[in-house]
Amino acid sequence: MVPMDPTQGPISDPLRQTYLEHVVDKSQQLRLLSTRDTALLCIDMQYLDAADGYGVFAEPDSSGVSRAGRRYYFSSLREWVLPNVRALQDAFRAADLEVIHVRIQALTRDGRDRSSGHKRLDLLAAPGSKEAEFLTEVAPQGDEIVINKTASGVFSSTNLHYVLRNIGTKSLVVCGVYTNECVDTTVRDACDLGYFVTVVEDACTTVTPELHEASLKTLRDRYARIVTTDEAIDAVRTEVERQEQSVA
Repeated sequence: MVPMDPTQGPISDPLRQTYLEHVVDKSQQLRLLSTRDTALLCIDMQYLDAADGYGVFAEPDSSGVSRAGRRYYFSSLREWVLPNVRALQDAFRAADLEVIHVRIQALTRDGRDRSSGHKRLDLLAAPGSKEAEFLTEVAPQGDEIVINKTASGVFSSTNLHYVLRNIGTKSLVVCGVYTNECVDTTVRDACDLGYFVTVVEDACTTVTPELHEASLKTLRDRYARIVTTDEAIDAVRTEVERQEQSVA
């Protein structure tokens, strides 16, 4: 049921326009694409949590995710998320923009350095393990940056903010899994740290469509722009081409 103000009908977001103009700021995001101050951030595309029969899903019935949830999650990964993440990566690479890969990986084999949350959840991707390995379709290429974390949010548990400042990144395009966990947390943290953020809705997924849509609804026009893969790639090509033409 939609909350109601008895004098005005359904309650809307009174700050939406303010956030659109000053936090989301589409024009600024497009400008930062043209100046190549934007990076693609790919989150947790690894065997630990994105491969059927491995890691979290090594024993599916003990994963905590229902059969229907697993079916939705892996079909969405296979049918659109993985192809879309790869398409985004290829577009960013072609435009000479940074592609950064985030994964869950401990510093130690026994995971004693993990966050307390990951210890309680029994999440462990040891260095060199299959769980820490990136999915082949979207694995890093060349000397692309890889950031290892042991918490839901990458900013709270790594030096990513320091790295982004070093390479001059001011805007992030985010994709990966899970929409309602690591993606959501990272987007909110990035916004709080002053980055302009875009989330690619059909290059993210989680274990139910309801959780996916709920997260996007909360992030939309408040913490991030929400776009499709086609829209994101078109923006990359258009803005980079415009900049190249202005220099020529």
